[in-house]
Amino acid sequence: MKKAGAVKKAAAAKKAGAVKKAAAAKKVGGVEQVGGVEQMDGGHDEAVPRFPGRWGGPGPGPRFGPGWGPGRGRRRALYNRKLQRDNERWSPAARANAWLFRHPEPVLAALGRRAPVTVEGRVLNRSVQAMLAVVDRIQGRALPAPAPGVAPDPERMRSQLRRMASIAMPVRTDVHVTGRVVPAAESPDGSDGIPVRVYRRFGAGVGAGLRLGRRPPGIVYFHGGGWVTGDLVTHDASCRLLAAVSGCVVVAVDYRLAPEHPYPAAIDDAMAAYAWVHRNAGELGIEPGRIGVMGDSAGGNMAAVLSLLTREGGTREGSGRGSAGPAAADPLRAGPPVPPPVAQCLVYPVVKARLGPEAIDGPLADGFFLTVDGMDAYRAAYVPDESVWEDAAVSPLLVGDLGDLPPAVVVTAGFDPLRYDGDAYAHRLADAGVEVEHRHYPDQVHGFFGMGILDDSLALSTEVCEVMGRLMHRGSRPDAGREG
Repeated sequence: MKKAGAVKKAAAAKKAGAVKKAAAAKKVGGVEQVGGVEQMDGGHDEAVPRFPGRWGGPGPGPRFGPGWGPGRGRRRALYNRKLQRDNERWSPAARANAWLFRHPEPVLAALGRRAPVTVEGRVLNRSVQAMLAVVDRIQGRALPAPAPGVAPDPERMRSQLRRMASIAMPVRTDVHVTGRVVPAAESPDGSDGIPVRVYRRFGAGVGAGLRLGRRPPGIVYFHGGGWVTGDLVTHDASCRLLAAVSGCVVVAVDYRLAPEHPYPAAIDDAMAAYAWVHRNAGELGIEPGRIGVMGDSAGGNMAAVLSLLTREGGTREGSGRGSAGPAAADPLRAGPPVPPPVAQCLVYPVVKARLGPEAIDGPLADGFFLTVDGMDAYRAAYVPDESVWEDAAVSPLLVGDLGDLPPAVVVTAGFDPLRYDGDAYAHRLADAGVEVEHRHYPDQVHGFFGMGILDDSLALSTEVCEVMGRLMHRGSRPDAGREG
C-alpha cells in the first residue's frame, strides 16, 4: 500500500510539473498567448493581434544584444524606487509634491473631492485625482491651453508649461547630455538650424571601437505640447528617463512651433533632424541604420507621420499609398530619401485633426488635463488651413493603407479625449499586418508620461521606456557598431 501511494504521488508530481512547463512554454518574452492574441503581464494592455510582415513577426521572442536585456534582476531594479532614487535628482518643490500626492486621501478630503471619479467603468487613479484637484484649485485649469473663444498667448502658455515641467519629474543623473545643432544648410527653408539634445546612459556603447561591445540603437524624440508649447527643457527629464531605461541614445528635437511657424514647419524640421541623425550616427555613438522614432501627444503625431513619409523611401511627395485627403502633393518639401525607422513609439498620439463625437460630446471632453477646447486651439494654431486637416501628414489615422510600417508601441490613457483615436490607430496598424504592442493604462490621464512625481505614473512611464528599448535592441546584429 505504501509503495502504491508513493507511485501515485510521484505520478501526480510529474503531471503537475508537465502542466507547469507547458504553461511556461506559452509565455514568450513576458507575453502570454491568450486566444491567438498577445496580452502583456500586468493587466494594463489591450490585446492586439500581431502579424508577421516586412519587418518580421514576433518569432520565438525578442532578441537582445549582449549586455542588455530583460533579465529578472535588471527588471526588478528598474521598478525598485529605493535603488532608482540613487540615480535621481529631485528639486525641493518636486520632492514636496511627490510626498503630498503619495497621500491622496487627506488631500481629496481637504478639497471636498473624496468621491472616486468614474468614467465608462474606469476609475481615475487617486493620486492623479488629487493632483487634478490641487491644480484646478490653484489656477482653475490644468494644462496651459487657452480658454474657449480666447486667442492663445503662446509665450504665456510656454512659460507656464516650463514651470510645471520643472516640478513634475525627477531628473536622472546617470545620463550624459550634450547639445548639438543641425546646421542651417541641412535644415528646411526658413530655419536657421535645429537645436537637438543627445542623451546617452553612462556606459552605453563603451568599447565599441575595440570590439568589446557595440553601439546602442538611437531614438529620435519629438516632444508634445500641441505644436505650440514644449521644448528641450520641458521634456528633458522624460528624455533622460528614456535614455536611462532603454539603453538607447536619445536625440530630442527642438522643432519650430506654431503659430509663428504653422504646418508643415514642425514636420519639415522633424524629417531634417531624423535624416541628420542617420547621416551622423557614427559620430553620435549610434548603431548605423538602427534608429527609431518616438513622441508624446503632438510629438506622437510627428513620429507616426515620419514613419509614413519614409515608408516609400523618404520621397515626401505626399505620404504614400492611400492618402486620406487631397494631399497627393502635400506641401512637404523634399530632402534626399532616408531609411524608415526600425520602430515607432506613439505616446497618447494625435492621429486625427478632427476629433470624433465620442471625444467632443463625451465625458472626457473636459476636466482631465487635456480638453477638447484646448485641442481645437492647438489645431487652429498648427493647421489654420482647414482644407488640409484630412491630409495624411496631419491625420495619419485616415491613411488608406497602413501596411509595411515599422513595429509600433501605441500608448493610450483611459482619461484622455485622444484615447479613442489612439485605440483605433493601434487596431488599424494591427489589421494592416504591422507588429503592434498597445499599452492602455485605464486610470491615467493625458500627460502622465511627464508626471514622475506620481509614483504610478513614473512606474508606467518606465514601462513605456522599457518596452521601446526592448523593441529597439531586438535583433541587433552581433557585429553592429564595431569599427575596424
